[in-house]
Amino acid sequence: MAKQKHDSEQENATQLSRKIKDSARQIWLAGLGAYTKAEEDAGRFFEKLVKEGEEIEMKTRDAVEKQFKAVEDTVVGVKTKATGTWDKLESVFDQRVSQALHRLNIPTKAELDALAQKVEELTQALEELRKKTDR
Repeated sequence: MAKQKHDSEQENATQLSRKIKDSARQIWLAGLGAYTKAEEDAGRFFEKLVKEGEEIEMKTRDAVEKQFKAVEDTVVGVKTKATGTWDKLESVFDQRVSQALHRLNIPTKAELDALAQKVEELTQALEELRKKTDR
């Protein structure tokens, strides 16, 4: 009977040892599975973050390009207005200077050119008269 009790205790110890060993193996496999799952999820999560980052970059790039285009259009508009304003200012300045010169009885370029043309015509006419009188 003592032998049966001892065999029974030994069998219980062996079964307990197997259960502990099986439990440890299951814990090990569960941990290994969890690690693999986490690694897979991390890879997918990383890929998802990269994809979202690319989408944000494209949206940001589009927004920056739109803003740049708007600024460029504004600059062109301001430049056009400034050029038009400068041309108007130049025209007004020319008119004012011309009026001031006219009030001072200073002839314009056109008047001087006409006078030079008349002098040239008179010079030619005088030369022709000299030639006729010298004969």
